[in-house]
Amino acid sequence: MNFDEKVVIITGGGQGIGETYAKSFAAAGASVVIAELNEEGGQRVADEICQTGGKAAFIKTDVSSEENAAAAAKFAKDTFGGIDILVNNAAIFHGMRYDTLLNVDMDYYYQIMKINMHSPLVMTRAVVSYMDERGGGSVINQSSTAAWKTQGGYYGVSKLGVQGLTMCLASELGERNIRVNAIAPGPCDTEATRQVPEEILSQVINGLALKRLGETDDIVNMAKFLASEEGGWITGQTFRVDGGDTMLPA
Repeated sequence: MNFDEKVVIITGGGQGIGETYAKSFAAAGASVVIAELNEEGGQRVADEICQTGGKAAFIKTDVSSEENAAAAAKFAKDTFGGIDILVNNAAIFHGMRYDTLLNVDMDYYYQIMKINMHSPLVMTRAVVSYMDERGGGSVINQSSTAAWKTQGGYYGVSKLGVQGLTMCLASELGERNIRVNAIAPGPCDTEATRQVPEEILSQVINGLALKRLGETDDIVNMAKFLASEEGGWITGQTFRVDGGDTMLPA
């Protein structure tokens, strides 16, 4: 899939799956804007893309801030000429506190929801007018298989909300030729999962139909398909890329 002359914004592109999103889209020809709160990680990824002949730029972005989102969208337009694709990858996960819904500190709960569930809406609102200028576009939201699992707690709730947001935005934006889909990764080999005790990780892997952790490329390959012309009649859907972690009829 070729993304020459396409401009992609990747939120949270300074590490983990987001870094793979950024580097993979750049390798396929896209100009990539890394909208990331972590300056060191975001700038590093942009620099590494440029050093290998790709096109990338970093802008420090709090994705839950309307002002920051607007600035990131304008930066993409000013730097690369427009916006074609938005990947809403940023989320609180690595290092997240675990607690029950009845006991979690409500300020922390609201922070999780602000970043994980509401920021895809904030970022989408910021880019829509620029996608209109290009005749349409593609928005890809990051959900999680935790959305189907009660032990996912408030993280799972936030990711289930992303799926509802995806459907509603797809309905609203379809007539503007902007497609909105979501990807729900299963357990992947990232820095976050490397912190999980080995015995627990072994149980997770044994529970999968395909007995391995996902690679970040597994997730990104789906995103590239959804953002491409080959995925041009797909919108409002959530795709589980999870090695058989969840097997549901719909």
